[in-house]
Amino acid sequence: MPLQVCMGAMMQCTFGMAPSSLVVLPTNKVFTDQMPDANIMDHIPLTNIMPFGMCQSLANPTVAAATAAALGVLTPMPCIPNTPAPWVPGAATVMLGNFPTLDNVSQLMCMWGGVITFSNPGEETVMVP
Repeated sequence: MPLQVCMGAMMQCTFGMAPSSLVVLPTNKVFTDQMPDANIMDHIPLTNIMPFGMCQSLANPTVAAATAAALGVLTPMPCIPNTPAPWVPGAATVMLGNFPTLDNVSQLMCMWGGVITFSNPGEETVMVP
């Protein structure tokens, strides 16, 4: 059963070297256990999605340049998430601020090729479809 996601949920990127936590601004005014709940539009880099340590994706221009400078040896560089599209699919039956609520099985695609998923939803509230 999918779990609702809130501020502080722990995420991992397939190309990141460290976990990161979701930042949810209280704009929707819906809270569970005093933490703002998230919807699929909480995908803004450096506002909602914080860096995942170092990035290892060759699609990331800084990683590609550093790797080329190191004669082809993969050289991770600081992660700057690039997530222009919303989370997918979200919980289509539970709306929050006119958008589907974010659940722990949703994924976010980074333009550098990474897939961001949740390792901990930040709360244990089960959504009722």
